[in-house]
Amino acid sequence: MHQALYRKWRPQTFDDVCGQEHITSVLRYEAENSAFSHAYLFCGSRGTGKTTCAKILAKVVNCEHPVNGNPCGVCEACRAIDSGAATDVLEMDAASNNGVDNIRDIRDEVVYSPSALKYRVYIIDEVHMLSVSAFNALLKTLEEPPEHVVFILATTELQKLPATIISRCQRFDFRRISTDALMARLNYIAKEEGIELSPDAARMLAKLAQGGMRDAISLLELCAGVHRKVTAKVVEESVGMTGRDAMLETALAVADRNYDVLFAQIAQVVSSSKDIAVFWQDLISIWRDMLIVKTTKNAAAYLDLTDHESEQLNGLAKRFRKEDLLYHCKLMEDALFAMQKSNAVKRIIAEMTLVRMCDAALDTSAEAMLSRIAQLEEQMMTGKSFVSAPKAAEDKPSTTVPTRSEPIATTPKTVSVPTAGKRILRPIRNWMEVVERISRSTPMTASFVKSSRAYTTEDGNVIIHFDNDFSMQMMEQGESRDRLRAAVSAVLRREVGDRALIFEVAGKTEGRSVIDEIIEASEGN
Repeated sequence: MHQALYRKWRPQTFDDVCGQEHITSVLRYEAENSAFSHAYLFCGSRGTGKTTCAKILAKVVNCEHPVNGNPCGVCEACRAIDSGAATDVLEMDAASNNGVDNIRDIRDEVVYSPSALKYRVYIIDEVHMLSVSAFNALLKTLEEPPEHVVFILATTELQKLPATIISRCQRFDFRRISTDALMARLNYIAKEEGIELSPDAARMLAKLAQGGMRDAISLLELCAGVHRKVTAKVVEESVGMTGRDAMLETALAVADRNYDVLFAQIAQVVSSSKDIAVFWQDLISIWRDMLIVKTTKNAAAYLDLTDHESEQLNGLAKRFRKEDLLYHCKLMEDALFAMQKSNAVKRIIAEMTLVRMCDAALDTSAEAMLSRIAQLEEQMMTGKSFVSAPKAAEDKPSTTVPTRSEPIATTPKTVSVPTAGKRILRPIRNWMEVVERISRSTPMTASFVKSSRAYTTEDGNVIIHFDNDFSMQMMEQGESRDRLRAAVSAVLRREVGDRALIFEVAGKTEGRSVIDEIIEASEGN
């Protein structure tokens, strides 16, 4: 009968365990000095060696002739445990045996001496699945077990264990295995199994395993099932993944707003019968890598890439701003959740999300607004200013700036954005805080400024753009203007004089926002 490679190549000694030297060194020391704990807790992600180390520990505590803290593997105790014939070593899966009765059986058994070995060892896998009553039944036994009993608990979700259980165990945290360690092990197994494994394929398999040795070996066996020569292309075809070059091409198309390439990429994924959700996760990883490049000084420490891949990624990251990447990540995360719903049309979700990523003006979320504002600020820093450019003479706005001493015309005057005169307008981002301050005392007054927009100029003036003439006139009456000026001064943390507060009526174009018009004006200069 065929034996899976991950079982065939499971380590038999602590020296064979990869990537967990901080744990195996302690366990070897305890074995050499016969200083075993009564209870161990192995926690970490799947495939990192928890169950393997538990079985090795069960052997070494009962081994008749341990060698440098490792089980000899040839004595009667080691052979009995390896073959599964040792009745004193009990493995229990708490996922399917999580009731209080299962723990009561263990509690009743521990009082008896081992039948053949030195220690009775209980290995409880996925211990976090035990019920509350089962944990309570285990608690007293775990605290003061008989001298001939050793408990080894293993879990992938430490946060689900009661603190009373954790505190009674010697805890070991299993780390994700590094890519280099996984590659070395895969190359060794491939050589012994007569599999030709290319370096690119080995790295690809190691990265797909995400730190799990069992997953890495299982993927190797999958790829070698048909082809004894495993290349990067074979891995892509067997696993159903999209190559890195395709990911980079998709990201570049987003930067260039090349919709033809984007739709072609999705069509290629669909026609190749690959899972779009897998393609999407790979795409998210590219954005994550670019975000690291944009936000850290030593990106290489957090990225597992070759020199060529790092060079490609650095060049691509220069095409995006941090705000753009954050906005895109939010869109892609939402899309991934949508794809995971039943009856979701993954292709449409992917295509529509990529289109939205190309143009933040299609989205009104906070992340989209930040991306567009960042674009605006970047254009300001490069020296572009907002100069009014009326399209027709009859639409030319008045150059007269209304103040309290001047009467306001009864006929609405439409002032385009940017307004007449050369000036740079910087949006007040926390404008809604001003509205909130006013609403606390006079909700009616706040309703007139809720839909308005506010900007500051280089000379310290504050420009308020109202949607209509009525709202502007209402804010000029009574104490409304003074309340608004006080709220603006508080938010900006500086005194805004009465003459520095300027009211205007801004024209509204259907389907467009103020930021749309500002960005367009800046791009036109």
